[in-house]
Amino acid sequence: MNLKTTYMGLCLRSPIIVGASPLTGNLTGIQELEKLGASAIVMPSLFEEQIVQEAIAETQYLDLSGNYSAFPSTSEYLLSIESYLRLIKEAKQKVKIPVIASLNGRSPGWWCRYAKEMEKAGADGLELNIYQVSADVSQSSESIEMDTLEIVRLVRKEVQIPLAVKICPFYTNVGNIAQRFQAAGANGLVLFNRFLQPEMDIETLEIKSKIPLGTSRDSQLAATWIALLYHRLKLDFAATGGVIEPRDAIRLILAGASVVMVCSALLEKGIGYISIIENEILDWMKRHHFSSLEDWRGLLSQHKHPSPESLVRLQYVGLLVSEERRRSHLGNKHFPNKVQ
Repeated sequence: MNLKTTYMGLCLRSPIIVGASPLTGNLTGIQELEKLGASAIVMPSLFEEQIVQEAIAETQYLDLSGNYSAFPSTSEYLLSIESYLRLIKEAKQKVKIPVIASLNGRSPGWWCRYAKEMEKAGADGLELNIYQVSADVSQSSESIEMDTLEIVRLVRKEVQIPLAVKICPFYTNVGNIAQRFQAAGANGLVLFNRFLQPEMDIETLEIKSKIPLGTSRDSQLAATWIALLYHRLKLDFAATGGVIEPRDAIRLILAGASVVMVCSALLEKGIGYISIIENEILDWMKRHHFSSLEDWRGLLSQHKHPSPESLVRLQYVGLLVSEERRRSHLGNKHFPNKVQ
C-alpha cells in the first residue's frame, strides 16, 4: 500500500499537508513536521498590510484603499518580509518536502511583486489566499470575481511555479469561478478559507475576534463541492478546515481531494498526530483492499452522474421530507408550546 499523490504537479509521499499556521513559521518546526510525516507544508501568509506598514516604518498611512494604521503593528506579525524570504531559502536547504509560500492581499501589483520574490527564494509553489468581504452594496458580484481573477492572471504571468487559489465559499457558482481560475492559470483550488465571524459581547458592548479551532463538521462543505467538481476540472483540490480525525481525511479523498491540509488537529493534539492520521488511513485501505490512493480517490464523487444539480436537489428534498416524517412520528410532547 502507498499513499503517493500529486498536487499542482508536485509529487508527494502522502496526501497530508500541514496548512498555513504558526506550526510552519520557523525552520525547526518545518523540519520536525517533515520528520513526523508531513508531505508538504504551507507557510503562514504574508499580508499586504504588513508590507505596507514595513515600507512606511509604522508611520500613519491613509490612502483610498483604507487606513493601514488600524492593522496590527509590524512586531505582531509572525515573520517580516526579509525573514519570510530567508525562511524559504533555509527550508529548501534543510528539508526535502515541498515548501509552499502564501500571499494574502488585495492589490494586484503587490501580489505580483512578492510572488516573484518568493519564487526567487525557492518556493515550490504559491498559495494565493483570497479573503475579501465586500461591504460596498454598490459593488456587484461580477466585479468582485473579475478583480480576483485578474490577480490570478497577473501572478501567473510573473511566476512559473504552481499556483493554488484559496477561496471562501461565498460565490453564486463555485464551479464556475473554479473553472475561470483554471483558465486564468491556477493549478489547484483550496476549499475553503474560513469565514471569521466576530463575537458581540452584550455586556461590555464590544466586538471581539478570535479563531476557534476547527471541527469535523467544518469539512462537510469542502467535501460537497470537491465531490461535485472532481473530474469536471483539471484543477487539483486541496481540502482545508475540519480535518480533525482520520475519517475526515478519508471522506475528503473519497470526494476527490488530492490533498488534505491539517492544522487545528495538530495545534490541539500535537504534531505527532500526523502519523496517527496516516496510519489509520493505511489501516482503512487494508480493510477495504485498496493498494494505492488512486484506487479510491474520488470514489464517492459525482463525476459520473449526468446531472449533479438534480442529484443535489433530490438529496435536499428527500432529506427534508424524511426529517419531517420522522418528527411527525415523535409527537407533540417533544415540541412543547410553552417554556417551562
